[in-house]
Formats: sequence, C-alpha cells, structure tokens
Amino acid sequence: MAKKDSSKTKPKKEEKKQTKEVAKKSPPKKVVPKKKPVKKEEKKAAKPTKKEPEKTVKKEEKKKTQTKKAGKKSTKEKKKEITIEVKPPKEVEETAEYKKIRSEIKKILKEKVLPMSVIDEIILQVCKDKSLESKLKDIISKALPEYEKNLVDPSEACGIVGAQSIGEPGTQMTMRTFHYAGVAEINVTLGLPRLIEIVDARSIPSTPMMNIYLRDEYRLNSDLAKQVANQIEITRLNTIADMETDLTNLVIHIRPNIKTMKNKNIEIEELNDIIRKIRGIDSKIDKDGIKVSLDDPSYKKLLDVNETLRELKVKGIDGIKRIIIRKEPNEGYVIYSEGSNLEKVLEVEGVDPFRTTTNDIQAVGRVLGIEAARNMIIQEAYNTLMEQGLNVDLRHIMIVADVMTADGTIKAIGRHGVSKEKESVLSRAAFEITVSHLLQASRRGEIDKLGGVAENIIVGQPVNLGTGAVELVMKRSKKKGK
Repeated sequence: MAKKDSSKTKPKKEEKKQTKEVAKKSPPKKVVPKKKPVKKEEKKAAKPTKKEPEKTVKKEEKKKTQTKKAGKKSTKEKKKEITIEVKPPKEVEETAEYKKIRSEIKKILKEKVLPMSVIDEIILQVCKDKSLESKLKDIISKALPEYEKNLVDPSEACGIVGAQSIGEPGTQMTMRTFHYAGVAEINVTLGLPRLIEIVDARSIPSTPMMNIYLRDEYRLNSDLAKQVANQIEITRLNTIADMETDLTNLVIHIRPNIKTMKNKNIEIEELNDIIRKIRGIDSKIDKDGIKVSLDDPSYKKLLDVNETLRELKVKGIDGIKRIIIRKEPNEGYVIYSEGSNLEKVLEVEGVDPFRTTTNDIQAVGRVLGIEAARNMIIQEAYNTLMEQGLNVDLRHIMIVADVMTADGTIKAIGRHGVSKEKESVLSRAAFEITVSHLLQASRRGEIDKLGGVAENIIVGQPVNLGTGAVELVMKRSKKKGK
C-alpha cells in the first residue's frame, strides 16, 4: 500500500513542478504593454495592479518637481524682466555700396589679412569720398605693410618688453591722490597708488566711485534726475531728523526736517514704518514728529537704541555715501557717486546700464563677467598713465590684462596671484619669499626645466629668446688630401 501511495504522489509533484514552470514562463507573456498601445479610456476602466500605485506616486512627485522648477523659472524670468529693461541698439544692415567695396577689398587682399576695424575704416572713407574708389589698390598696398610692421615678431619677449614699458614710466608717476577731473568735490586715487591697486586686483579700491549715466527723459529733466539720485544715495535718520533723548521718561523724540524730507521724497508714515522694524521698540506719530518708547525700559538700552536710530538706513543703496549731479555738454544730467554698488545701481529705473561705469574692477567681474573686467583693467590702467602724461603702448597693458584674467578669475600680479602659479621654482624663488619656495619645491620633488628668463640668468645660461632661441650646428667636412 505504501508503494501505491508513493506512485500516486509522484504525478502530483510533477504537476506542481509543471504549474510552477508555467507560472514562471507566463508573467513575461502577460506584461507586454509596450507592443500594444492602450487608449486613455481603457486605462481608466482597467483595474489597478500592485505596481500601478507606485507609478502614480512617482508621476505625482515628478509633476510636483516640474511645478517647482516652473515656479523657479517664472521667478527667474521676473528678475530678468526687471534687470533687462533696455534693449541694445540693433545692428544696422550694410548697404549695397558697402558690400560692393568690401568684396573688392577681399579680392585685392586674396590670402593676406587686414583687421576688420581697418577694413571698416577704409570703407567709410571711400563712401565719403568716391574719388578714392579708383585708388583702392594703392590704399590697401600701403595699409598692409603698416599693419605687418605692428605685428609681434616670432620668439620676441613680449612679456618682458611689456613689463619694462609700463614699469619704466611708472617710476616717474606722482605718489598722490587728487580731485577727479571735472568734479572738484569727489576725491579719487590717481597716479602710482591707483596703478598698484589695479595690478594687485584689490577687492575694494581705496576711493570707489561711479559715473552713472541716465536714459531718455531722465537725463534731460533735472527733477527726474534728482529722483534717481535720491533712490541711489544712502540717507540715514540723523541726516533727515533731529533726535532728543528724554532720560526721565526713557523716551526718544525724533523731529524730522520738513525741507530735507521733501527733497528726499520721504513721508512721516514711511519713516515710522522703518523705525518700527527695530526690535523692542514702539513708535507713534506726534505733533512734533515721532515718539519712540521701549518695551523693557532701561537706561543702557535707551542709549543703544539711540545709537542704532542715528545710523538707521532710511533710503538708498548701501555703499553709496554721496552723490553729485552735473549737467554735461551733449549728454544732459550725469550722476557722480562717492562709493560703488554696481549690481544695485543697474536695477534702478532711469539708469542707463550700457554706459554706467565704476572703478571697482572686482565688482565689474562679478556683475558683468570676466571680459568686461579685462576691458576695465585696460581702460583704468591706460587712463591713469595718460593722466600723468606717460604714453604707454596699449598692447603692453593688454598683455597684463590678459595674464590677470586668463583663467576666468581676476588674479593679482604678485606672490598671491600670477607669480605663485609659475612652473619654474627658481623664478618663483627669485620674486619673493625665496626660502619657503625652495623648501616646498624640495618637499614635492619639483623639476625646473629652465624654460624662462629669470631661471636661466640665475643658472648662468643663455636665455631661450631672440638669438638664444636659435641653435646652430656646424658640420666639419674633412680636408682633401687627408
């Protein structure tokens, strides 16, 4: 009997194995939604499986993230709308005459190259004086050698020549700060201290200032120019109102000056709202002005509150201490500021963002980018040298600006910036802190390839520049008869 039972149980086990195998094989056949596209109506009618709720949760999470991203984008778009108020002028399309002359110049040049600025200047002159059109070949034949004269020769030590051309006249510069040309009230650092500031890439210049140009009706109307100036210039409570401390009642009385309040376009209600933002204070508007009382009255706290109220910012932009409005010829009203805050000033309505300048190079780099900072370094360095009557070739200053901004950041030409990143150990040691440079190099096991100028001079080798860059080898032929 036992044998029979075992024989009966065997087919059952085999059946179970078969069913398991079928079950293993069957799921991939059932899950084939990719091949058969299902309509939206059928999806709604179908019963939800175990995997579906997870998918729906994921979809909902994706939707939420999308909505958040969309919200962030919308806020960014709003910010862009605020900052980009003025569109730059559109490029003027060239006339048929311009195009004709340009094509003729290209034919004459063939494979030779002239800068675009030179070509544009030639086209302008030819369009003004049409008799020059027949002499176009002669003009270009004279322009080409003049351009080629100004090109840098191969293996020329342009860096050393540039450094010498700036450094030598720099010794003749005056060590003084004097008044800005045209605006007697504003003090600006000029001469050698300013040149040192530019080359050192200082984070904050010693006398920061801005030339704020205005747009359209703002530069023509004095009242509108004043409104812009009031928005920019920082006004503190002690400049608008007189303050008295009542020690018996532990109360501060603020008596605003009506004339200055009108000039600055500030109302008492606004002033009261600003004062209320200070913690532990309650303020009320009286007949005389504003009465400030303390929540926890004490003599020490009263003195502290008095100090904070004096330096309380009522209106304006941080960093801009003083403003002067001047009417310039062929320009209208221009605002000159003592202090700088380029980012906030460009957001003010009525300010021309394309012409407004600052002498803070680091701020220009942060707000407008590295290319703008490079141009500012060139402009500021060139202007400081020219003001002293020192004629330096602009291209030498351009080399300095390129070296300072080559890696996308504004680096100082000193031991903390450019000279720190030199490959040669000896040239780094020759500049500053000799012992520490040599010690660090020996720890790291650095190798000096003697590729530069300073390191070869230290070793006593000829420099790999000019005549030293060329190596001559003479072949000795055997004399006849030997």
